[in-house]
Amino acid sequence: MMNGHTNGIDTNGGVDHWPENVGIVNMEVYFPSQYVDQSELEEFDGASSGKYTIGLGQTKMGFCDDLEDINSLCLTVVDRLVQKTPGLSYNSIGRLEVGTETLVDKSKSVKSVLMNLFKESGNSDVEGVDSTNACYGGTAALFNCISWVESSYWDGRYAIAVAADIAVYAKGAARPTGGAGAVAMLIGPNASLVFERGLRATHTQHAYDFYKPNMASEYATVDGKLSVQCYLSSLDKCYNLYRQKAAKKCKIQNGVDEGNPFTINEFDAVLFHSPYCKLVQKSFARLDLNDFVSASNNERASKYEGFESFNSVELEKSYFDRDVEKAFMAHSLTCFQEKTKPSLHMATNVGNMYTASLYGGLAAFLCSKSKDDLVGNRVALFSYGSGLVSSLFSLRIRSENLETVISTLGDLNKTLEGRRKVEASEFSKACQLREDTHHLAPYQPTGTVSNLAPGTWYINNIDEMHRRTYSKREVMTNGYH
Repeated sequence: MMNGHTNGIDTNGGVDHWPENVGIVNMEVYFPSQYVDQSELEEFDGASSGKYTIGLGQTKMGFCDDLEDINSLCLTVVDRLVQKTPGLSYNSIGRLEVGTETLVDKSKSVKSVLMNLFKESGNSDVEGVDSTNACYGGTAALFNCISWVESSYWDGRYAIAVAADIAVYAKGAARPTGGAGAVAMLIGPNASLVFERGLRATHTQHAYDFYKPNMASEYATVDGKLSVQCYLSSLDKCYNLYRQKAAKKCKIQNGVDEGNPFTINEFDAVLFHSPYCKLVQKSFARLDLNDFVSASNNERASKYEGFESFNSVELEKSYFDRDVEKAFMAHSLTCFQEKTKPSLHMATNVGNMYTASLYGGLAAFLCSKSKDDLVGNRVALFSYGSGLVSSLFSLRIRSENLETVISTLGDLNKTLEGRRKVEASEFSKACQLREDTHHLAPYQPTGTVSNLAPGTWYINNIDEMHRRTYSKREVMTNGYH
């Protein structure tokens, strides 16, 4: 499977042509082995029934106790990716990027900790560090890895992009939107998930919608209403810019302007960064609204019957228009259930994984169909990070190496169901412990190692100089793994 990584390299060590079909060759997902039920959390918090489960669309929330931090999550997911990928070794990796906003050090990168995995191989020639901008860092890491493979500095080896975070909030309305997880993506040529060249739209601006100014705390400062507006506004801008680039590319390739407006029907799946699942459904409806706004009168009459009252709607004034939201959520419901809902299985059962959220959704989508049903699919991905940076890009699925991706991800539903359920009171105590011991040194974690899944890395000790050491819970020999 891994015999194609030297494609594009001549015998003198230089690139003789651009590598083909660059994208995700393989990927792995990790999430905590324990969760709290959101309906039970509603009751524990004294919230109205359905506030978290229906209002937010969340079912379960994975969380970490004091045994795990951002370094251990990344150690686990990268270790598993390399072990599960046939023929892959640490010597065949030339770039490693990490995207995260879960910082345990203001200077030392998570990537540098991951180099412990490379020690035995002797390979220290590995480019890349960390990228940080709220939930967008994983996408920045991914884009950097793709650019490296397509650059004159590429030496024929693979890159790995890691997206990982632990999302925790103070007691209150935001706490049920937490979560934790990590995704590692092997990037190279001859991929099964190929990124479409020239089709990437980005919108950035300055905003204080979600930020972490208190360096002594894991908790964010959040302007909830502004955050939703920034998310939807960024989606509008990225989608319209993407459509412009798609039309231009089509005209260049075909020599003529086809004249038909680009719509969400061009995609077999549309995936989103998911702070909570209800926002994703509203966002899909937002794309339908964009299609409506740009449609001709004839198209509106045929595709949007009874929507005449919305003919004068302005995108910039409709972010919190309940009538518009309700109408387009209803109109797009069937399409949403087909193109987006399968990708939310991870988000509703694990919660917000911040930088890993979008890519956990990609993994869930890949596990929702058979290999034959995936081949040929065109997938749109929207990434958003507060502050803010956002991008809309797309990939196409090929059959080559796809079986390896599916095999590596395994049965995600079985893994989700195999987690340990904890009482809401225990979850609350775990959150309080994290708060009380945040950046405490020296510190010896008090969590139970046997609660971790075999193969999971965890904090062994934090000494008086804040130096962290890690151990790995090995696979047991009694058949449990």
